[in-house]
Amino acid sequence: MSADQIEARLRLPREGFTLDVDLRLPAQGVTALFGPSGSGKTTLLRCVAGLERAAEARVVVNGAAWEDSARGVFLPAWQRPLGYVFQEASLFDHLDVSGNLAFAAKRAAGTPAGIDVPGLVRLLGIGELLDRRPHQLSGGERQRVAIARALATQPRILLLDEPLAALDAPRRQEILPWLERLRDELRIPMLYVTHSGDEVARLADHLVLLDAGRVRAAGPLAETLARIDLPAVPGEEPAALLHATVIGRDARWQLAQARFEGGVLWLPDAGHAVGHAVRVRVLARDVSVALAPPQGSSIQNVLACTVRAIAQGGHPSQALLQLACGDSVLLARVTARSVDQLGLAVGTAAWAQVKSAAWVG
Repeated sequence: MSADQIEARLRLPREGFTLDVDLRLPAQGVTALFGPSGSGKTTLLRCVAGLERAAEARVVVNGAAWEDSARGVFLPAWQRPLGYVFQEASLFDHLDVSGNLAFAAKRAAGTPAGIDVPGLVRLLGIGELLDRRPHQLSGGERQRVAIARALATQPRILLLDEPLAALDAPRRQEILPWLERLRDELRIPMLYVTHSGDEVARLADHLVLLDAGRVRAAGPLAETLARIDLPAVPGEEPAALLHATVIGRDARWQLAQARFEGGVLWLPDAGHAVGHAVRVRVLARDVSVALAPPQGSSIQNVLACTVRAIAQGGHPSQALLQLACGDSVLLARVTARSVDQLGLAVGTAAWAQVKSAAWVG
C-alpha cells in the first residue's frame, strides 16, 4: 500500500448488523462517507478513530499502522494522531475559546507543527470569539471552534461525524464556506460522514457509498455520482456533478455562463468571477432527451450527447439514462415509454435538454 493512502479493513459483527468494509482511500482532500441512516457510516468512522474495536481490523494511515488485529496492534484513540468533530461541539464549558484551543495545542506538544493556531483562527474566522465561553456562541460558531480545536492537535487526518446535523439551515449555510476553505487551504485528509447529498456535492472529492454495513461504491466524486447501477439513497434524487469554469455573464437577464468538459450551461448569476472554478449540480429529473435539436423551446441549455447506459429508474414506469457529453456525464430520468418510443439504446446520439442546473457553493 502506498504511504499516502488510508487503508481501512474492518469487520464488526453486531446483532442484526455487520460492518464489513475494505477501503483504500486517498490521503488528501475530503472523502465523504454517504448512505442512509443505519448504513454504518458513524461506526466506520469510530473504528478508524479507535473509539470502537472491530473483531477483525487493519487501519493504516500514511504508512503507520494504527490497528492490525492479525498482529495484535491496537492504538487507543488518544494515541492516534487524529482530530474528531462530533455532531455536537464538545467544548470545555469552563474554558473560553482561547483556552479550548490552548488545551488542544498542549496535547500536540512534541508533534511536528503542520498547522499553526493563529493560522487556524484566521482561516476559520474566530478571532473575535477568543474571549467568549461556549455558551456565548451560536451553533455555527461552536462548530467552527470545535473544528479549530480538532486541528490544533496537529492530526494526520480529520474525522467529521455529521458536523452540520445539529444546525438549522441558516447555520449550515454559514459554516459550509469555512469547510470549503479547510478543504482548499489545508493539506490534511478528511473523512466526512453525512446523509446530505448537498454537502457531498459541495465538499467531497472522493465518495464512499455505504449500505447495510457494506461498501456499494467508492471512487472520485463525479464519476461515482454518475453511476446508475447503485442503490438509491432514500430522499436523494440521482444527480450529476460537473466541474466547470465561469466564462461570462449576461447582465440584462442576470445569467452567468459556465463551461465544462462537454459544453456550456447558462445558470442564474450568483456573482462568481469570470475564470472562477465552480461545481454545477444537475438533477436527473431536470434533464430530458430529444433525438434532434429542439426548435422554439424555452429550454436554454441543450447539449449534444450519446446514451451510455440505461437502467430502471426506481419504478417500472421510469428509466434512468447515463448520457456522455464530451468527457462529462449527465443523468436523465425519463419514462420507460419514452425510451421505447424514441428507440433509445446504448450508443444512440441525442440531445440533452437541461431544464435547470444549480451552482454548488
